Amino acid sequence: MTRKRSLVRRGAAVAAAGAAALVLAACGGDGDGDSPAGHGDHNAPASASASASASASQGQHNAADVAFAEGMIPHHRQAVGMADLAPDRARSAEVKKLAADIKKAQGPEIKTLSGWLTSWGEEVPAEGAMDHSTHDMGGMMTAEDMTELEDASGKAFDTAFLEMMIKHHEGAVEMAKTEQADGGYGPAKKMAGEIITSQSAEIEQMTRLLGQD
Repeated sequence: MTRKRSLVRRGAAVAAAGAAALVLAACGGDGDGDSPAGHGDHNAPASASASASASASQGQHNAADVAFAEGMIPHHRQAVGMADLAPDRARSAEVKKLAADIKKAQGPEIKTLSGWLTSWGEEVPAEGAMDHSTHDMGGMMTAEDMTELEDASGKAFDTAFLEMMIKHHEGAVEMAKTEQADGGYGPAKKMAGEIITSQSAEIEQMTRLLGQD
């Protein structure tokens, strides 16, 4: 009798365990199949992988990229300010066209550089902000230089503008070369390459115009 009762109890325990396993399996199936969280978890590795691939294609920005953007914004702003003086002061049509080309190229780059800094959580240099660090940037004009340019007109303006802008462009080219060497953000390095190409060509053009005087 005892042995028979023991077998009955063991059979009941096995049946109960089997039923519990079926319940757990059913719950697990419902969780994976119907739960939005389940779907999200399943897709997360693919999304993360795609995001990582996108980041890798552009490169993560680094301190050199931030320095490039922070420095090039006031540098470009000053060049645009110099170019703004040309229509009313320059005598040479070529100088006026060059100034217009500089403004057309560098204005949009200022917006792009500002957008990068904002997306990186960095401060965009304030309009008109000038401190000792900006004077250390290659080719930046002093307040006295800008006053001299503002007070000039005709041939004197053309000469001063070309001489100052050559120096200004040479500084920008050096800043761009530093970005290409040390930067990590693909679009910033691409812009740096475009600056080197375009401003080097303009330096040659301005040198030729000075030689014609």
